[in-house]
Amino acid sequence: MAKVALISGITGQDGSYLAEQLLEKGYEVHGLVRRASTFNTARLGDLYRSTELEQRISLHYVDAVDALHLYQIIQQVSPNEIYNLAALSHVAQSFDQPEYAAETAGLGLLRILEVVRAIGLNCKIYQASTSELFGSTPPPQNELSKFNPRSPYAAAKLYAHETARIYREAFGIFVSTGILFNHESPRRGRAFVTRKITTAVSEIVKGQREYLVLGNLEARRDWGYAPEYTEAMWKILQLDEPTDLVIATGVQYSVADFCKFAIEAVNLDWKKYTKTSAQFERPLEVESLCGDASLAKQIINWTATTLAPEIAEIMVKADLEQDRFLY
Repeated sequence: MAKVALISGITGQDGSYLAEQLLEKGYEVHGLVRRASTFNTARLGDLYRSTELEQRISLHYVDAVDALHLYQIIQQVSPNEIYNLAALSHVAQSFDQPEYAAETAGLGLLRILEVVRAIGLNCKIYQASTSELFGSTPPPQNELSKFNPRSPYAAAKLYAHETARIYREAFGIFVSTGILFNHESPRRGRAFVTRKITTAVSEIVKGQREYLVLGNLEARRDWGYAPEYTEAMWKILQLDEPTDLVIATGVQYSVADFCKFAIEAVNLDWKKYTKTSAQFERPLEVESLCGDASLAKQIINWTATTLAPEIAEIMVKADLEQDRFLY
């Protein structure tokens, strides 16, 4: 029989890539979606069409704060693997909505763990941790580096990360975490800096805007390619024992570098089309993140192959080819 996977946040960047990959591996895939007045399934493409009777995936509408409904769905689906990707994942927005960030990014995993424990379900759980946990800890950051979160989102993720460890040790639940550094793709939301840059480049080329406005151009990040990172999620859950692994490229670039890669991909001078504004700076900035994923290479045989210069070109090309901007 096919393995059954349940993905929270399936309509997001990572959830959509992961769903595609699991289907290719022969899984039966179920997704948790927060109900809204409009369908938010664009990233799922042909995997889900609201007008068709037969879908390749099954969507279940439940909010991350609705414990009772979550209980009913997990009991009904009885998954072999649960991937908890749902959260208010935008760092800057978490300063505006700190309580919701805590409810989704923090307590979301706790509710899943309590359901699994209550019904005695034998399954493996993946928790999406983040490089934002490290905050101001100097790079390179690995599994032994100190956590020092600098946003409500990161603090909520740290709560979930530690909760995973506690339930693993106290109750023997198979719950692993991937401490994923920034990972991008054409499916990245437009509120995130990389997609903000590439959509702006497309609009500049099409004559729809004159320039791009950003906040801190000096912040440095370790940017990888999202489909490679979701493959790492799956690999982590195929291990015989739960673990925590850093997933990163090990190569760092600044926001200015990413602007340069994206704008020069269309043969323009990046400095001519880039401006800065304090309006887009965070109350607390994380200046430098760069991961050491040597343990992931050793344990799950995973290594990043696509770096920021190529990712920027991939994203710009995708935005130029779109008649309208999604996500």
